[in-house]
Amino acid sequence: MSKDTKSVPTALKFAFGGLSGCGAACVVQPMDLVKNRMQVSGEGGAARLYNNSIHCASTIIKNEGVLGLYNGLSASLARQLSYTTVRLGVYQGLLEQFSENGQTPNFFAKAGMGLTAGAIGAFCGTPADVALVRMTVDNRLPEAERRNYKSVFDAWKRIVGEEGVAALWTGCGPTIGRAMVVNVCQLCCQTQAKEEIAKRTSITDSYALSFWGSMVAGLITTCMSLPVDIAKTRTQNMRVINGVPEYKGMVDCLVKTTRNEGVMALWKGWTPYYARTGPLVVVTLMLMDTFMSAYKSMA
Repeated sequence: MSKDTKSVPTALKFAFGGLSGCGAACVVQPMDLVKNRMQVSGEGGAARLYNNSIHCASTIIKNEGVLGLYNGLSASLARQLSYTTVRLGVYQGLLEQFSENGQTPNFFAKAGMGLTAGAIGAFCGTPADVALVRMTVDNRLPEAERRNYKSVFDAWKRIVGEEGVAALWTGCGPTIGRAMVVNVCQLCCQTQAKEEIAKRTSITDSYALSFWGSMVAGLITTCMSLPVDIAKTRTQNMRVINGVPEYKGMVDCLVKTTRNEGVMALWKGWTPYYARTGPLVVVTLMLMDTFMSAYKSMA
């Protein structure tokens, strides 16, 4: 059996997805934290806390130390072990199942696979995502209102105890919506970009193709998914005032954000988001490609 057609066991697809996500998360955690804090800065008409991404990062280092940039890392790793493990495992499984003689399906079929993988992965990863968002933006709250979660496990325990099990899936709708957009942009665009680059250039090295395909996917993902990511972040971090949540859902959050802060607020934090998403996409997908190729190369 050739390297291109050799099948990778389903369990390994999921394991490779989780390992790839964890490796990338360790690289991009500081950018993820800055991105989250930028997205909730100025929320609800409050004064903006940060002028730009650099100001945000320097403020965090000044007030919390360098290690403050890694607040929420345990939740980030838990998210990768749930969300990324599932989405990459499902996508690779579908891609392999519907490929024939080394030829992948057309772009629209890949998009459908990305949508499916994203939705399933996001549902599984929402509890970790809720903990991650709350842990990374906790220090922007008044001291008396801070949650001060010690770890992702402490966050889950307290959320269930204080708000109920369903609170672990707060913002599940926008999380799934974001994941579906991200996965179409990330996974099927990377697969398609690698194929087009191989056809139209002299690049044949698999690592080079993986890198450039991932770069294209990272840029597209950033531009298309940021508004939905902002809605996800704000919904998961929203307060409940007198029994009424700040937002009714993703659309309500986007409408209120636009009305109160302007349309461009939907792309607030673009720089840290791209600084986080670009490397995350490149590292995750290149690691995934490397693991898959390494297995297929084994005798």
